[in-house]
Amino acid sequence: MVRTDTAVIDAPAPAPSATVDAVSVAVVTDETVFFDLEAEWNDAVDRAGLTHPFLRHEWIRTWWECFGSGGRLHILIVRAGGRIAAIAPLMAETVWMYGMPVRRLRLLHNDHTPRADFIVADRPDQSYRAIWAALRQTSASWDVLQLGQLPQETATEQAIRALATADGCKSGVWRSGDAPYFELNGSWDQYFNGLSSKFRQNLRNRLSRLTRLGEPVLETLDDPAAILAARDDAFRLEASGWKHQEGTSVAADPAVHRFYSLLAERASARGWLRLLFLSVNGRRIAVSYGACYANRLFLFKTGYDPDYAQHSPFKLLTYFAFRRAFADGLREVDFLGDAEAWKLEWTSTTRPHDWLFVFGGSSRAALVHRVKFQIGPALKRWSA
Repeated sequence: MVRTDTAVIDAPAPAPSATVDAVSVAVVTDETVFFDLEAEWNDAVDRAGLTHPFLRHEWIRTWWECFGSGGRLHILIVRAGGRIAAIAPLMAETVWMYGMPVRRLRLLHNDHTPRADFIVADRPDQSYRAIWAALRQTSASWDVLQLGQLPQETATEQAIRALATADGCKSGVWRSGDAPYFELNGSWDQYFNGLSSKFRQNLRNRLSRLTRLGEPVLETLDDPAAILAARDDAFRLEASGWKHQEGTSVAADPAVHRFYSLLAERASARGWLRLLFLSVNGRRIAVSYGACYANRLFLFKTGYDPDYAQHSPFKLLTYFAFRRAFADGLREVDFLGDAEAWKLEWTSTTRPHDWLFVFGGSSRAALVHRVKFQIGPALKRWSA
């Protein structure tokens, strides 16, 4: 059964009692309580079998400290037998949508979190019902539940949408980006020879041209001290060229810079952060700020020295990184983000993502649903 007597935790407290056949839910609104959950939280992530690091406690905590201003924590912790069974990492905020103030609950993520979700470690059916029951119990305080950047492979979208529909709540789904990735089957030679002949020739030409300047070297930094010593170098390369000109680099926004700086400290201490550099004659000319997690390589912040643009330094960094991934026996390389043309040169497989919106019972919620999923799409079709 599901207990719907949701507890709000504003200060450290013992875990709610639970029987073997029951689950209970607590709402964490105090950040000190959230911070103290780290060990239990990451244990739940491990038991959930998540194959990416974007729901680990150090990632979510760092995101909250850097981007959570103006919001309020609303983290739902489901327990069974005293142990965390599931986590819904949400925040509450008031935002303007279509010219009106809207009370929104949403996952803790933005453009700097490539993938988001609930963490479901045990008893998935009961856990989803418990989360939804807790949300319905507080539905008078929110108009829209926004679950952004859900991978389509998760059960969260279908489970929450079905529960919402059964309770008479309207919902809708927006397609998000398709993130290119590649499963490392077979050998490097088999993979490389399977790429288009034109692309392979282009790689060879760029590599030959760069080799005239010196021997290219791939540096893969995983030691925390080495990562922190090289962090400014990574940010310098990431900010080079068009990102600096358009003001979209990590260094251009203090909150973003703080996020990646803190993450470098915390994630490297946990052993999964990676800095990949392509160097020539001791000079670093391309970078990928990424992760190696669950035997998978993630590339999520990249850049290169524009002085070497004619050599396609990041393309060559990717070449060496893929080759190293095969040698290290990794299972997958994930480019994250959208299906940009340069990524699709390396792989044709993509991982789709959705945004799920669930609307509460207020008249304001009904109006937002109508504009977002009826009037807006109709106007778009009409103007096409």
